[in-house]
Amino acid sequence: MTETTETRPSRSEAEAAVRTLISWAGDNPDREGLIDTPSRVVRAYEEFFEGYDEDPSEVLGRTFEEVEGYNDIVMLRDISLESHCEHHMVPILGKAHIAYMPINSVVGISKLARVIEIYAKRLQTQETMTAQIAETIVSALKPAGVAVMIEAKHQCMTTRGIKKPDVATITTQFTGVFKDDPRMEERFFRLVRGDRSY
Repeated sequence: MTETTETRPSRSEAEAAVRTLISWAGDNPDREGLIDTPSRVVRAYEEFFEGYDEDPSEVLGRTFEEVEGYNDIVMLRDISLESHCEHHMVPILGKAHIAYMPINSVVGISKLARVIEIYAKRLQTQETMTAQIAETIVSALKPAGVAVMIEAKHQCMTTRGIKKPDVATITTQFTGVFKDDPRMEERFFRLVRGDRSY
């Protein structure tokens, strides 16, 4: 769980804040169609930001050393990602691709996807989230290297402001062999593209 310098407001305080925003937008929070909206929004926020209540390092705490001599890339591709921009609190939607080169242990693949989910379910910048995912895998598994790539569309750019709906943002983070060996980096990108001719 992340630390906060302030006490989390109560549910009723959160609902009151939503009522204020509805009024500020120019509508009546007491009209029939909106009367239950504050409680719905708060419930939705519980889902959107549930990552604050989980520790990604704990998720990777159980590893397996019986890998039967396996010594190559472990990769998850096309993991759906839904996050929220910390600047405008609007959705970031895309996919993550992650790989690591195990040394002595591996982890259940669902746990890797869970790490992405935990960091995504927080207010984020894509750059920070990419680095956080890589650093957590490095810290927990101590592999020979980690590669993370996120490609996503930010609704703070596609639906407001400059309004460029087809623009995707791509961020990467490489450590160990993926950073030091250009051949490993290239293998990662080929696997992301679905090219198995390596």
